[in-house]
Amino acid sequence: MNSREWERLKKNYQNLLEKIDKSCSLSGRKKEEIIVVAATKSVPSYKIEMAVDLGVRIIGENRVQETEGKISQVRRECEWHMIGALQRNKVKKALKLFKMIQSVDSLKLAGEINKRTEKPFPVLIEVNTSFEETKHGFAPEDLLGNFEKLLSLKNLSIQGLFTLGPYPVEEVKTRKAFALLRNLKEEIEHKYNINLTYLSMGMSEDFEYAILEGANMIRIGRTLFGERKD
Repeated sequence: MNSREWERLKKNYQNLLEKIDKSCSLSGRKKEEIIVVAATKSVPSYKIEMAVDLGVRIIGENRVQETEGKISQVRRECEWHMIGALQRNKVKKALKLFKMIQSVDSLKLAGEINKRTEKPFPVLIEVNTSFEETKHGFAPEDLLGNFEKLLSLKNLSIQGLFTLGPYPVEEVKTRKAFALLRNLKEEIEHKYNINLTYLSMGMSEDFEYAILEGANMIRIGRTLFGERKD
């Protein structure tokens, strides 16, 4: 283990926890409510092990192929979540690698997951609350109408909602996008009399706004590991 890298990562993690604590205090919440998902696209396995040693329990990956290689190398107890766009032809493999697919962005993908697993698999439904063409997910205005169809897929265990904030980050616009996801969650829970556990929103550049708007799962890459080299 490189001692300099360890100290740098440790300091980054402590700074992250302090910012989470501050955001929680501002919103009248407890820091224990917030789950940190380490976003590890292009992050080497030994750094993932460092993050787990520091206290991270969930590893978020964007690519099935990259995850395949890392899982065999990371000798730590952790959960792997899919947080990137998932192609339907990769679903079968993804179901073997991940404990949760956070980025279910269409009825077709949901149907493929439902077909490929024999027991309820944990998923989050991705919503494009920033209305940006470059982002995936259900349009907010379509989500309520499609949610009954999603609930009818018995091999899906829908545990919450997922979104990406708008880019570039602007407080008013960003908080509006996150607040929209929170409001959709509350509408769905009321309409269908269900409980959605997770609001997965917020990354390195905007997680503080996300926490203020109700996020309890944040996906952190650069703030922990530094800039990616790809």
